[in-house]
Amino acid sequence: MAGEYLLDTNVLISFLKEEAETVGRVAAAVSIVIPFVVLGELFYGARNSSRGDQNLARVELLASRFNVLFPDLSTIREYGRIRAELKAAGRPIPEADLWIAALSLQHQLALVSRDDHFREVSGIQLECW
Repeated sequence: MAGEYLLDTNVLISFLKEEAETVGRVAAAVSIVIPFVVLGELFYGARNSSRGDQNLARVELLASRFNVLFPDLSTIREYGRIRAELKAAGRPIPEADLWIAALSLQHQLALVSRDDHFREVSGIQLECW
């Protein structure tokens, strides 16, 4: 759906760094959704940073500002299909990214990421900000 986006970790980091293009695109979006696994990666990164408390507060703000998308049985089926297809093609992608791709396809949301390996997933609508 136009203007509705699922954001990957690298794009949210860009948003947290207040990079103008990313901030502008987020502001113009109809809907921004964060996959559960991306939020987990951000909490992990915040806890391992030199400014842990400050970064944890910023991640908490993201979690309260945007919708967080969790898997259900349909997501799990989509995950299995994608993983099997990529394995058969000899083009696996990281585990967390399989979940992100499955959520993107299931909910028909454009995935915004700077990771080219998402192009291996058939049917995904990928944008790079």
